[in-house]
Parts: sequence; structure tokens; C-alpha cells
Amino acid sequence: MPPLARRDVRSLVRKLGADARPTQQAEALQTITCLCWAADADCLVAIAAAGAIPALIQLLRSVSRPEVQQDAATALGILAQNAQNVATIAGAIPALVQMLGPGSTRNIQQTAVNVLWLLAENAYNQVAIAAAGAIPLLVLLLGPASPSVLKHNAAATLGHLAKNADNKVAIAGAIPVLVQLLEPSSPLGVQNNAAAALVHLDVNADNKVTIAAAGAIPLMVQLLRPGSEAHQNAAAVLGSLAENTDNKVSIAGAGAIPLLVQLLGPSSPAMVQQVAAAVLDLLDCSAENHAAIAAARRGIRA
Repeated sequence: MPPLARRDVRSLVRKLGADARPTQQAEALQTITCLCWAADADCLVAIAAAGAIPALIQLLRSVSRPEVQQDAATALGILAQNAQNVATIAGAIPALVQMLGPGSTRNIQQTAVNVLWLLAENAYNQVAIAAAGAIPLLVLLLGPASPSVLKHNAAATLGHLAKNADNKVAIAGAIPVLVQLLEPSSPLGVQNNAAAALVHLDVNADNKVTIAAAGAIPLMVQLLRPGSEAHQNAAAVLGSLAENTDNKVSIAGAGAIPLLVQLLGPSSPAMVQQVAAAVLDLLDCSAENHAAIAAARRGIRA
């Protein structure tokens, strides 16, 4: 960013302050948002260095001006794509979580979820986002009234939060809803993000029982079929569930063995092949399953 542009950014940031007229704030905010969209990594750092982040966070609290909230959150989301800015933007977490509430428009909820999704990749932020009360609000956004894109990003955010041990317990109540999102009626991306969240949740022994009881096994098996985006996540969940003897029977009975063998083929990514092989090793625990695995392998070679 040339020196003149840097001065311009500082001038724009000053116009975001409380002393500026609402029209000045709105114009400056829109310009900064456009700059963020067009900026490269160095430019995003320069915009942050001009003091834009604290000013944008303050504007998130403009509950009487939803268009200002949305533009401020959009700019913060773009700035959060630069790792150097994440620590400063974490100060926006309480306001972003508040924007998830039922009093916000769908567009504002969507924009807030997008930023939280990025911030939740950081381990410290996983704790802060949960502490701000995000988990029950994100779970509500998985409901049938939400548009698919909102379910997609809320499930992805919960997946990041579930990497934290305490959050695994807090998110456990969402397991039935996440399992519902695996249904064939859900878009492929929603299914994949729900499966990814369940991957992190099924590390917990109690959660494994809940996931199986919610009917996840036949749905996960369906996600092993060609055309699914969720092969790896579905196989990973089934592998974890297959540590239980009863689940081994259910997984094999749902038709997983030929689908897992199919995933061993060269058209599957290496990681998918590894996960599928690990699940088959767990399922190869009875004469019946051993014979089914051998038959499926012969079928692939034929």
C-alpha cells in the first residue's frame, strides 16, 4: 500500500469514531470494507495497523443500525484471514456472539458465524467463544428454519469448538441435531461439516454412545458412497464407533464393508484410504466380517 493510501486509511478509521456523523461513519465503513475485499495480505496488515480493528469492533455494538453491524463484521472477517490480526479481532467475540441471537437478521447471523468460524481455528478463541455463550446459539442455527448456508457454517464452527475437551461436553446436546444434518436431504457441504463436528465429538466415550443411539451409523455408511464429500469424516466416525462390539455388528449390517473396500482404491485420496483401512481392521473381528471383507476385495479386483 503506498504512503498516500496509508494516510487515507488512517483518515477513514478516524471517521469510524463515535464523534463522526452517522453518514460519515457509514461511508467510511463501506470504503474500508471495499478496501478489505480488494486487499492483499500486506494491505490487510496496514489496515489493521491504522487502528481499524478496535473501531470496527466498537461498531459491532450498533444494534440500532444493523447495516453498520453487518459491514463491520464483514470487514473483520476479511481481516481475520490474516493470522497477525486474529489476536486483536478476538476482542470482537462477545459482540459477534450477541449477533447470533434470534433478534438479529439472518444476514447478520450469517456474517457473525463466518467470522467466528475463522476465529475458532485458534485454541484460545475456542475457549473464549464458548465462554461468551456461542454454543447454544450455534445449535439453534442448525435448526430446520435456518438456510443451508447458515447450517453449513454453524456446523463448521461447532466442529472447531469441539476440538476443546470442555466444549465436547457442552456440545454433546447438539449430537441429535448434527446427526439429522447427515440425512440425504441435506446439501453435501452441510453433511460433511456435520460429520466433521461428530469426528471431534466422538472422542468422548459418552458421546460415542449418544452418536450411535441417535442413528448415526446408517447415515454415516450412506456418506461412504460415491459422490459424497464426507468419505473421510464418515469413515473416521465409524472407526471410532467400531471400537464398541455392538457397533461393529451395526456398521457391518448397514453395508459399510463393500463401501469401505471401495475407498481403498487408487481413486481415493491417501488419507481416505488410510482411514478406510483402519476401520476395516476393526471390523475384521469375526468370521462373517472377514469373509465379507475378502469377498468385497475380490469384487474390486474382478
